Order: sequence, then structure tokens, then C-alpha cells
Amino acid sequence: MQAWRVRSLGRPDDVLSLEDVPEPSPGPGEVVIQTEAAALNFPDILVCRGEYQERPPLPFTPGMEAAGRVVSAGAGVTIAEGTRVAGICRLPHGGFAEQAVLGAGELFEIPDEIPTATAAAMVVTYQTGIVGLHRRAGLRAGETLLVHAGAGGIGSAAIQIGLAAGARVVATAGGAEKVGVCRALGADLAIDYQKDDFVAAVRDFTGGCGADVVYDPVGGETFDLSRRAVAFEGRIVVVGFTGGRITQAPTNHALVKNYSVVGLHLALYWTRQPLYIADVYQTLLRLYAEGSIDPLISERIDLTAIPKALNSMALRGTIGKIVVTKE
Repeated sequence: MQAWRVRSLGRPDDVLSLEDVPEPSPGPGEVVIQTEAAALNFPDILVCRGEYQERPPLPFTPGMEAAGRVVSAGAGVTIAEGTRVAGICRLPHGGFAEQAVLGAGELFEIPDEIPTATAAAMVVTYQTGIVGLHRRAGLRAGETLLVHAGAGGIGSAAIQIGLAAGARVVATAGGAEKVGVCRALGADLAIDYQKDDFVAAVRDFTGGCGADVVYDPVGGETFDLSRRAVAFEGRIVVVGFTGGRITQAPTNHALVKNYSVVGLHLALYWTRQPLYIADVYQTLLRLYAEGSIDPLISERIDLTAIPKALNSMALRGTIGKIVVTKE
């Protein structure tokens, strides 16, 4: 089969090579799928660079989330061959290949009404949103949620999940097009951070109170400014650092303003709380059936276009989710 392989660490478009490799075999608790769709995520860039929390041994095939039909199952797995599933890929056999390995405890069966590409795009960003907003931040109906990078994959999912929870959603994005995307997703207020002061806008929107929950996948200066925009007893969820700089949280400021900074490392839940992740998937399927969530897929590409697409994502040139698909 064909698979993108990383044999040395660096920029994806420098280190990825499309190769003919043997088909993978499932280990205990794993399944192999014929990959019909795989969604791109910012951590795919980081894992190619060797900068992600998880560092698979070289060589490996990246791709965190994928969907397709089961072709074989390992010991302890009862999923039938041919079942449509989506879930987390087990590196080194990631989703950027014609076949991928998924953990049986980290996948869900795809209902007939959900297209395969949509299912693939629901795995990482929507899990992150549910875990981050509900379990880590305890978001409640009526609260104000500030979502950074609202037009991206992580941010667009958070906007939808926040609205489904009954929150008032404020989103930031860079440029008129991305601001328009946030409005189309339903954000109550969308702010162009390239032109406007989002701290002042949030304070004005909340009558001076600030945001109850800040969902930050950017870090850097965005996190620093968010500390000025968070409310009394607010919660800042640290999701990632797409801005490039890992920020330091001054604890004296958190003390004076009475807010919390909480981290979110989603992968820990896959190993430490697998039953909870199964519940998260059921929540996502319910929200989709209700029409509350629907992944924003901005581009569908074939397998050969992955390095170029990852490079565009690294430069913040993408909107929503990019999905590799045969559909």
C-alpha cells in the first residue's frame, strides 16, 4: 500500500515521502481500516517536527484521525469486518496511508446518516471541544465563551459546542473572511484580532465582566491578552500553541483576579479514561443528530496533496478542516 512516511524530523513538506510499504497488522485491542477519509490537524505538523507530546519512533506514518471500513481486528476486538468506523490512529500506522491502525477503544461506529469525511473530521477537534469546555472548564448555559482562532478546526468545533451548551460565544479570527466564517457558525460576536482590540470588545460585550471561559489553542500573546479578558472565577483552557510561543502563566495575576488556568492534553484521556471517551463520542453523535454540530470541511484533497496542505495549515492559511478523501 501507499503511505506517507517520516524518516527524519522537520517540516512536513521537507520530511514526508510517499512510499510503498507493507500493509499493517493489528495488535491486541486494535483494528486495521481501509482508509476512506483522514482529517488534518495541527498536531500532525508538530509530530513531523518532533515537537508533539507523543513522539513515535522513526520511521512512522502521521495522521491522527481517520475513518473507513474495518479489514482486520486484533485479539480482544469483536468489531466485524466491513464495519464503518472513525477514530484515533495508533502511530506509527497513522491515517495518511491507504490503511491505518485504530485503537478499538478510541473509535466509534459511523451511523449511516454521517458521511465518512464528516466522521473523520469529528474525532480530534470535537473530542477536544467536549473535554475542554465541559470537563475541564465546566461551561454552563448563559456563560460567555471566548474562542480564539474561531475559523480553524479547533475553534470552529468549539463555537458549535459552546452554542449547543447555551453559552454566548465570542470568537476571534484573523481577517474579514475568517471573521465571516465565525459569524456563519453562529458566534454572537466575531472580532478581527488583526484590526481590533479583542480585550476591549469582550469587556464591552459582557458589560465589563469578561469571558467566563477562554478557549485558547494559540498561546503566546493571545494568552497574555486573554488574562485581561477573563472574568472573576473564569477559566482559561490551554489547548495548544499554534502561535509558536509557549506562554508562562503568572500565578500572582491568577490569584489577584480569581481565575483558573487549566491544561488539556486530550491523549491522556484515551489511555486513562477510555470509558469517558466512549461517552464523549455518544455525545457527539447526539449533537450531530440534533443538528447542533457539523464539521466545517473547507477542502477535500487526495493523498498526494497532504504535505502542501500541512504547510498551508502551519502558515494559518486554512479554514475549518481539510480532509483527505476518496469521496
